[in-house]
Amino acid sequence: MNKTAVEKFAVWARQKLIDDITYKAGTLGISENGIAEKLPQSTNDLQFFDIGTKKYAEVSGKKIKQRDALVNAIHKREQSFRNYKEAFDNLVEEVAYTWFNRLIAIRFMEVNDYLPSGVRVLSSENKAKNEPDFVTSPFDTDLEFTPYEQDLIIQLKDDNKSDELFRMLFIKQCNKLNEILPELFEKTDDYSELLLTISFTDKDGIVYRLTHDINEDDFNVEKDGQVEIIGWMYQYYISKKHDEIVNIYKGTVKKADIPAATQLFTTDWVVRYMVDNSLGRYWIERNPESKLAEKLDYFVTPKDGKINYVDEKVYPTDLTFFDPCMGSGHILVYAFDVLMEIYRECGYSDRDAALNIVQHNLFGLDIDKRAYQLAYFAVMMKARSYNRRALTKNVSNNLAYIEESNAVSKFIHDGLTTDKEQNKIGEYLVEAFRHAQEIGSLQTIEKKDYKAFAEYLMNLENSDIQFDLFSAGWLTITKPLMLQLTKQAHIMSSKYAVVCTNPPYMNKLEGHLKKFVVDNYKAYSGDLFSVFMYRNFGFCKSDGYSAFMTPFVWMFIKTYEKLREYIISNKAITSLVQMEYSAFEEATVPICSFVLKNSKSNEKSLCFRLSDFKGGMEVQKQKVLEAIANKDCGYFYEADENNFSKIPGSPIAYWVSENFIRAFENGTKLGDIADSKQGLATADNNRFLRLWFEVNNSRIKFDAHDREEAIDSDKKWFPYNKGGEFRKWYGNNDYVVNWQNDGYEIRHFTNGCGKLRSRPQNTDTYFKESITWSKISSGSIAFRYKPSGHIYDVAGTSVFAEHNLLIYLQGFCNSSTALKIANILSPTINYEVGHIANFPIIIDKDKMGKIMEIVEKTIGISKVDWDSFETSWDFKKNPLL
Repeated sequence: MNKTAVEKFAVWARQKLIDDITYKAGTLGISENGIAEKLPQSTNDLQFFDIGTKKYAEVSGKKIKQRDALVNAIHKREQSFRNYKEAFDNLVEEVAYTWFNRLIAIRFMEVNDYLPSGVRVLSSENKAKNEPDFVTSPFDTDLEFTPYEQDLIIQLKDDNKSDELFRMLFIKQCNKLNEILPELFEKTDDYSELLLTISFTDKDGIVYRLTHDINEDDFNVEKDGQVEIIGWMYQYYISKKHDEIVNIYKGTVKKADIPAATQLFTTDWVVRYMVDNSLGRYWIERNPESKLAEKLDYFVTPKDGKINYVDEKVYPTDLTFFDPCMGSGHILVYAFDVLMEIYRECGYSDRDAALNIVQHNLFGLDIDKRAYQLAYFAVMMKARSYNRRALTKNVSNNLAYIEESNAVSKFIHDGLTTDKEQNKIGEYLVEAFRHAQEIGSLQTIEKKDYKAFAEYLMNLENSDIQFDLFSAGWLTITKPLMLQLTKQAHIMSSKYAVVCTNPPYMNKLEGHLKKFVVDNYKAYSGDLFSVFMYRNFGFCKSDGYSAFMTPFVWMFIKTYEKLREYIISNKAITSLVQMEYSAFEEATVPICSFVLKNSKSNEKSLCFRLSDFKGGMEVQKQKVLEAIANKDCGYFYEADENNFSKIPGSPIAYWVSENFIRAFENGTKLGDIADSKQGLATADNNRFLRLWFEVNNSRIKFDAHDREEAIDSDKKWFPYNKGGEFRKWYGNNDYVVNWQNDGYEIRHFTNGCGKLRSRPQNTDTYFKESITWSKISSGSIAFRYKPSGHIYDVAGTSVFAEHNLLIYLQGFCNSSTALKIANILSPTINYEVGHIANFPIIIDKDKMGKIMEIVEKTIGISKVDWDSFETSWDFKKNPLL
């Protein structure tokens, strides 16, 4: 698949559709600025609107009703948005993606000959012919036409109005496809038809570009194509909006924008790795005779190749597989293929297996309706590829978008008292799914007989209840919503053999989502992905598997320490791939993929460390495959999970040797024998800091030993340790800070409300000798000696101790061993105070004197080097002169 071509088309298509739909609405007197009222000369059959052009806009016949529906839809949305413009923009966006989804779905179906009529809709079997086949021969399709429509088709052909005919036929084709794919091809709204602007004659139009810019073979499953192209189309379609909404780690996201802000299409090989080692492993462990492992490229076994089998009989229909954040269904599509191999092992035909997989095995949820529609389409196309009649079997599926109950005040309606127990379930669902489009599948739903409740709803119209006008409205509006809530409740209240997902990454929450997460998952609330890691255990059967792709920060940093402790104490990491820091091109976060067992296990964790392999996800893929083939590659590890808790903070340090583990067990934490601190945060460095040569030397005190001496000196400027570039032993003495009168100006630096902006913390350590390091480092960490006289800031974090111990500690901290420990405690670019405080220190008193001698000599050499440049305040002369 040519992803460059797919991306270019999808990004362009979104803007093209939005622009065309906006323009079309404008010709009807409806724009982002407001809605024009009909002019006095309008009649019931012909309406006029002033749209700012010389000629009034005219709307007649059926289009009057469609325009009224459009106006009503915008006004209805205004209740959910801050203003009219937001409501208008949201409607345009929805109409755009509705037609986009249908266009790419029909393109996939026509290329693979999945359309019931077999007649192409967007293109022609004759490559030299531009006119779509169903425009050329509309009466050869399976579409049914009224006598009026037959006459209209002939008239449009005679008048050479090809695009108008194309749009009419396209709408009829979409409505016809409702019979076999009702979740994607819903009956079109009047206003959606009114705003359809597609053309096949326009060579800069979306139809022409779709059929010409993307190679047809990319859609053809018998050649190079796969249904995953639909998911990539959607990922790229929303990519610009994703960028417009938010940098996901810098701001909060509005409810309506959460889907676009958090959607990430999972790389294909990562999907295979997750599914092979969760669904595949679950089956293989319970079927010793299975040959499935031979067909799973990413299935991981220990070096000895042994698999611990489970004495439990399971059937293919028992392999329930759930993706609670399914997006466009990429993970479900590959799970379909693995399940097909399992069914084949058990003697099922492909035709029967395909229907079983849809009805019994695959489950999925998402808060994004457009993504859900494509996931549904992808799964049904997968079924169609194995069973030609799959689309005509009226097969029920277990996929849903999460709807909320905010529009319903209560379930009980006057007259609905035939079954009080069922009505209780209705009331429960209404309350449970308040704000569900924010909270999504994080919600916990009680297990109830939702099948019986759905039957109760379906039979209400056939009961003895006397329905009045208001009851009829309830049946039209509330009943469909309740059926949707019932379906999602059934999915969310069930347990699954496997839960596999790429959860949303977002750490700035607001509104109902933030409250829900804090109230229910506070200990694991560092990010939405970590909340899902914990939540998914609740979806998973005991001894089942949860598989993820997430940022790898959960493995190391303090924010996720409670999550690590919970997993290490109660679950098992069966397999893990830690990727190179910048490998994932689709997001600016370092990622990992892993599989967790929903119970404790004595088995080793099978882990891949790809940190040294740059070059993107294709390189990561190749290295994983090489390691699976050759476990002695040097970056495959079998780790004892119990060792993780022996290291402070319980980092998932699977590559650490037994010697390092013993060092943590036997050593003393650096923080227990010395003080590691963060220093001054001025809140405005441009105001309070200067390079030392920018101020008069007579106003600088270089050698104060404490705050009293600094005050007595009556100086304004004092050396300031600000971290700086990589440099060991001594140096980076560049800045001075305004600490006149014991920092009076900084201590009283407030905002307009009188709130203190600066943070002068740990002032009792100011001016003391120390060793320091730069908190953020893109390379190795480096420790420098600072004699008395310095104040330090939050980036120039420091360790304080009596002189001899300080020198000894600097020797250790600058050793290669300490660097390895730092990369265990924090394999990112951040080295926090807590990381250094957890260094294990073993003091060898017999060698302490010799070590101090070497360290002080090295500090001296580094100082001479630093002072040989004019940028040092101790510069005397160039040593070469």
